[in-house]
Amino acid sequence: MRRWQYSDTVLTLCTLAFFVTMAGRLAISPLVPDIIDTFDVSNTVIGVALTGMWLTYGIAQYPSGILAERYGERLVIVVSIGGTAVVSLAIAFVPAFVVFVLATLLLGGVAGLHFSVAISFLEGTQERVGTAIGIHNAGGTVAGLLTPIVITWIAVRYGWRPALAAVAVVGIPATLLFARLIRPIERSPSTPAIRDRFSPEFVRRLLSSPSIGVTLYVAVLSELAWLGTASFLPTFLVEHRGQSTTTAGALFSAYFVVQGFAQVGVGTVSDRIGHDNAIVGCMLAGAFGFWLIIAAPVFAAVAVGVGLVGVGMSFGPAVMQRILDELPDEEQNAGFGLVRTIYMIVASLGPAMMGLVADAFDLAISFGFLAALLLSVVAVYVFSSSKSQVGVRIC
Repeated sequence: MRRWQYSDTVLTLCTLAFFVTMAGRLAISPLVPDIIDTFDVSNTVIGVALTGMWLTYGIAQYPSGILAERYGERLVIVVSIGGTAVVSLAIAFVPAFVVFVLATLLLGGVAGLHFSVAISFLEGTQERVGTAIGIHNAGGTVAGLLTPIVITWIAVRYGWRPALAAVAVVGIPATLLFARLIRPIERSPSTPAIRDRFSPEFVRRLLSSPSIGVTLYVAVLSELAWLGTASFLPTFLVEHRGQSTTTAGALFSAYFVVQGFAQVGVGTVSDRIGHDNAIVGCMLAGAFGFWLIIAAPVFAAVAVGVGLVGVGMSFGPAVMQRILDELPDEEQNAGFGLVRTIYMIVASLGPAMMGLVADAFDLAISFGFLAALLLSVVAVYVFSSSKSQVGVRIC
């Protein structure tokens, strides 16, 4: 039996950190009705506040990588976990809605410091990088499953403020564990100045690479599909497939369970046969799954389709490994953060695009649109492979 190694500690605590930062962002959603009653605001206004939180989360990816280059991954991740815990606790005591909005923006920012830095940290400490990224990302999936249940249970019994404060119960011990058990990494004296990483020259040079352009295309379209699915799948199952709200909720939970397990498998496949092959497999599984949930005549086939969509949306480890492989070692923190900020901001338009297509046509067309996005990714790989422009090999 293999002995526990330091790399296992790094992976475990990075996964726990992702659980905390995801739980902090997700904890607010189940409490929206109570927050609206407390501050006497509209759904639109609180929706804008939550959109702002996700936007600051995406924007934080780029500076987080630059800060990690200068001060080390350990410090940045400690600030992210601890900041998520402290800000969540502060939101539980806000006296006015304007303070609530400002605090949610700050929550998105501090939570956003973790992800890009953790992925670069894992790339430097793990032998099987794809598998490690899959396990790490599963921490967010577990948070997605448990957070609404636990937060709702606490809110029903004690109110929304104690429910939000509960994030700190997990976040503070996780912060202390990470600070205690993770070793600081000595930074090179030649580390570029922070202002150099924000310079237009650095951004232009990084993004001018054709391989990065292809990678960004793949990341944007796959993330668009992920956000569209997460936003509208339950509604689709109720309105288009005629399922009850309970059945749709159960299928949606199953989708996240499949995705959580599949991410680990996709990471392992990415390590063994290459990230590009893993990405193509995910895209094909997802596209076929969308076809089943749109057109399959029987419920069992729809359930299989939801499972296949879950597999398809587990592309994360392979896509992230592809991004890392395209970046020089000395630029992985800043470069990965920049790429992730770009594709997350663009992909955040996914739910709006889904809503527009659904309003103009119907939900079936909007999910067909998601299938088309996935197939267009496959088409790019096939075209690139045939032209031998980016070194893609399809098995």
